[in-house]
Order: sequence, then structure tokens, then C-alpha cells
Amino acid sequence: MPHRVVVWGTGNVGKPAIRAVVANRGLELVGVIVSNPAKVGKDAGELAGIAPVGVAATDKVEAALALRPDAVVYTATGDFRPAEAIDDVVRCLASGINVVSTAIYGLLHPPSAPEDLRQRVLAACREGRTSVFVSGIDPGWAIDLLPLVMSGVAGRIDAIRAREIFNYATYDQPDAVRNLIGFGRSLDETPPMLMPWALDMVWGAMIRVLADGLGLTLDEIRHVVERRPLEKTVDVPGMGIFEKGTQGAFRFEVQGIVGGNPLLVVEHVTRIVDDIAPDWPRSPDGRRGSYGVVVEGDPRFEATITLEAGSGSPADAGNATAAGRVVHAIPAVCAAAPGILGPLDLPIVTGRGLVGLAGSARR
Repeated sequence: MPHRVVVWGTGNVGKPAIRAVVANRGLELVGVIVSNPAKVGKDAGELAGIAPVGVAATDKVEAALALRPDAVVYTATGDFRPAEAIDDVVRCLASGINVVSTAIYGLLHPPSAPEDLRQRVLAACREGRTSVFVSGIDPGWAIDLLPLVMSGVAGRIDAIRAREIFNYATYDQPDAVRNLIGFGRSLDETPPMLMPWALDMVWGAMIRVLADGLGLTLDEIRHVVERRPLEKTVDVPGMGIFEKGTQGAFRFEVQGIVGGNPLLVVEHVTRIVDDIAPDWPRSPDGRRGSYGVVVEGDPRFEATITLEAGSGSPADAGNATAAGRVVHAIPAVCAAAPGILGPLDLPIVTGRGLVGLAGSARR
């Protein structure tokens, strides 16, 4: 029998999550939870950009959870409402519903989760005999899963670098682009995304996952941040005006130090216009987004992944892979013992149930 699934949230990740559930023969979409009154009553397929699927969106959380799904895909934002997001996830877990999510960053690396959060979530898992798996929308697979897979074919490893290069002009979340990420803001301000606590909570967690997977003990985690101002005022379609002299690009490294050296590195190179910071790494072929892994050693090898979506936006494609990572993990999460699951606790998650199914989840 297919696993019954409710998708909670229909934003940048929720929409592709709906499409992924519908496309997977091992899953059945039974409910969709929204907060926008304009979306209530609309077919989930319409909200996700596919053909109608016969499931109407609701803002009645209790009614959706009363459908007794096996799992909730929680994609509602946790950036601006972290306490509410945690409350929502705990509510599901305690009521006997497993959760996969991209929202609760504190659970990306369960062993280092804040103790109060960890204990609260574990108590809910014990009460409901449920499990939760969180993978970021970075997307996490390019920072933890891909480097670990590549490490398994190396001869000698001197260092591993996972890299994201991205132009946020393609990201359909203008408020976050300005207020969370800081584009168009004064360089005298440090945006939330670049605060040391945020770098450690999100990308430091990924460094810890890599270290666990490779059997390494970290000396410490270090942060390196560079920022560049816009050299001219620009008008970004859908985003508005970004003034000359405000933040136009940043690059950061989160480094896992082993034996005094940065052995594990997560690097982000992020722009709001293509021509800024020409000396920083760029995606191949002029693309506006890519993910890459470099394994330094003997042999040295490198993989670069570029993404395309039907919309033409690399942001949409990246969000789709983030959604796919958690959606297709649902059977493994449902089968796991109760508790908080990290990437290393799951078996290999494949596209089982997707291959050969054409048309139903296309735009």
C-alpha cells in the first residue's frame, strides 16, 4: 500500500513537494495545508502547476491531520517563524505522524542539535512512535550526500570542498533576498544568513555530518566571509531596485578543521547580478546556479552539477531537488525506529516509484 502523505506549505519547496509525491507510485497525496486564504479550496495540482489531483487545499490543520497520513512533508517556512515551525512538527510527531522537512535547521545534525530542542522532539517521537528527518534547502544532498559518495572512490583524500554558486535574482522570495540574505542592504549590517550562529547552525551542521561519515574528529569549525558592494544601481526583475554601494555579492566558507587544517569546506558564492565579483568562482557555461564537489588527493577529481527546471529558473530546480530529497525518504523514515534521523541513519534513497511514470507530475 502507498504511504499516505500530507504536504504542509505550498511555497517554493512545497509546490515541488506536491509534484514529487504525485509522481511517486509508492506515495499517495491525501491532503495539503495552506495558510493563505486565497489558496483554500484550490486543487493541489493547480497550486503545484500540474493537472488536478482531486485533493483540495485546507487551512484546517486538525482536519488534515485527522486524515491519519503516514507522513507530513513540512515545507512551511522556518526562517521567520522558527518557534511556530517547531510547534507544528512536534504536534505531528506526537499525534503519530512521521515528518520529513526542510525547515527545522537545528535538526540537520541530530547529535549536535540544541539540547532543549532535541529533548522536546525526542519526547514527541516517543509519544507518537514516530520519526523525523530534516534536510536543508541548500540543498543538503549536495553538501552531505554527494561528497560522501564521492569520497568512497578516492585513493587518498587531502581535503573535500562542497560548493554552491548561485544568483539570487532567480529566487522567488524577495523579502528573504533582502532581509535574510542581505542583498540591497548596507555593508555595515550583517544579514542573518551571515551571522556566525546561522553559518554554524546550517552549514556547520553539514560539516559535522561529513565528519561523522568520514570518521573524523573536528578540532573546530571556522567561518570566512567576504562581501562585495554593487558598483552601480541595478533593477532586478521581480526584485526591484538595488542601490549602488549596497551588498551585491558574498562568499563564505565554513571550514571543518582537522589537525589544524581545513580538511572539510562548504563554500557559497552568491550574487544578485552576474557581473559582480568576476574573480570569484562561477558556474560553467554562464549558468546562474550550480553545485560542485572537489576531492583533493590522488587522484584529484571534481564534479559539477547544473540544474534546469521547466520554468528555466535554477532556483526552482534546486528547490525541486530539496523537496525530492525529503519526499522520497518517506518510506525509510516511516520504517525507522522512533527518533530524530540524520542523513547517515537512512539507507540509500533512490527514485524508486518514479521511473517510467510520465506526464502526471509535469507542468
